[in-house]
Amino acid sequence: MLTKRLIILLIATCLLAAACAPLEPLPAEASQPTALPAAPVLHATPSITPLPTRPPYLPGTLVNYTAQPGDTLKLLAVRFNTTQAEILAHNPGIRADVTTLAPGLAMKIPIYYQPLWGSPYQILPDELFVNGPAQVGFNSGEFISSHPGWLSSYRGPAGTNVYSAGEIVDMVSRDYSVSPRLLLALLEFQSQALSSPAAPEGRLEAPLGQHAPGYTGLYLQLIWAANALNNAYYDDLAGRVTTIAHLDGTLERPDPWQNPASVALQVYFSQYLSGSAYSQAIGPDGFAAVYARLFGNPWQNRHPHIPGDLQQPAFQFPFEPGKIWAYTGGPHTGYGISGAPFAAIDLAPPSTASGCIPSGEWVTAVADGVVARAEDGLVVLDLDGDGDERTGWDIIYLHVIHDDSIAKGLVLHAGDRIGHPSCERGEATGTHAHIARKYNGEWIEAGGIIPLNFEGWVVHAGSAAYEGTMVKNGRTVTACTCSDHNAMVQRGQ
Repeated sequence: MLTKRLIILLIATCLLAAACAPLEPLPAEASQPTALPAAPVLHATPSITPLPTRPPYLPGTLVNYTAQPGDTLKLLAVRFNTTQAEILAHNPGIRADVTTLAPGLAMKIPIYYQPLWGSPYQILPDELFVNGPAQVGFNSGEFISSHPGWLSSYRGPAGTNVYSAGEIVDMVSRDYSVSPRLLLALLEFQSQALSSPAAPEGRLEAPLGQHAPGYTGLYLQLIWAANALNNAYYDDLAGRVTTIAHLDGTLERPDPWQNPASVALQVYFSQYLSGSAYSQAIGPDGFAAVYARLFGNPWQNRHPHIPGDLQQPAFQFPFEPGKIWAYTGGPHTGYGISGAPFAAIDLAPPSTASGCIPSGEWVTAVADGVVARAEDGLVVLDLDGDGDERTGWDIIYLHVIHDDSIAKGLVLHAGDRIGHPSCERGEATGTHAHIARKYNGEWIEAGGIIPLNFEGWVVHAGSAAYEGTMVKNGRTVTACTCSDHNAMVQRGQ
């Protein structure tokens, strides 16, 4: 039997398992770990001007909307409580099969009012949520050193080694593809990590206030936060966030004009703040004010990271011609503790025995590219050729044993050998390869609006993580750890 979860890494002797393993702000139930942080340190006086609320629109009222980066018809239908067909009927210039909508596209959307719509205030653009092109050139260590806060002298464990705060921020930002600026702003907002020479009581151990067992120290706190933010961001992007449940039992629906980054922060803060404290945190005088003080107005000089009608380039299967592998894991987390983004699938080589056994089969490049990263059990293939995984299409290979010839900067062609499938860098009970995609730092869900496609075999998500199918010309294979004939795919057929 093959099962799979991403590793979070070893901290001392503890193993933490991870699941596999518009130019200005528009007017205005994610699965999360349980957080029990203390109240954050707020840096501004709460606003005395209440934010506007939405009127109770008559059913089907047409409202103006400007498409934001990454918007899809599915997401807008959920947000405005309408249907994709109705949106298309009022916007004849949009194709029914469009993937992502062009940023800045003016639209008319029929809206059906729902109670409990939340704040229309947008906290952060999506391109500044991900570790994408906007983060190229940013140096976390230098930024931390330029500030008097306690973070500048921090050193702590990550895995079996000890690192500086800048190194830790960069590791988490890179692995989870969450902006390092966002992580630093959270540390400042919650623990004055950049402005106070001394950490508030208890904050060295829990700078983001997560007091659950196993989350002590900066590294694990950031891992928890990055995973929680990603869960909410990608669930919202896929239209799966319909309500936010607050600590006091109240419910909130994301405002129809909201963007996923802002919704992710709303969900994040809702886990430990309520009432006026929550309203301040998600308003202009809360986290947004701290971010702007550190990095400037995030809504100026916009550079959308997701274009209109984004398409995946042609991919080969990640194994050699004529070989038959098993589809052992449908869409599941690309990298993280659990939950969204459901960016990865699992493929396993043929074997006469189950378990983590050595394999002579080869994992191969799905397309031409440059190795952007090569670590124990992990290789990142950058398809735009610049060697930076924050830009363009990137393929993440996990549980792959490679030799020293596979190093950063190596140019590979489609079909070139990368390494052997294994159980390396993760908690797994069977040899396999975990394959995921990013575009400009954003994880692309394997069974989403831009499905993973190998040689015409198209991935479809199931009703739960690790479930799903691949379909080509009427033929279907179903993800199954059983590795029976119904889960087999062959390269070239």
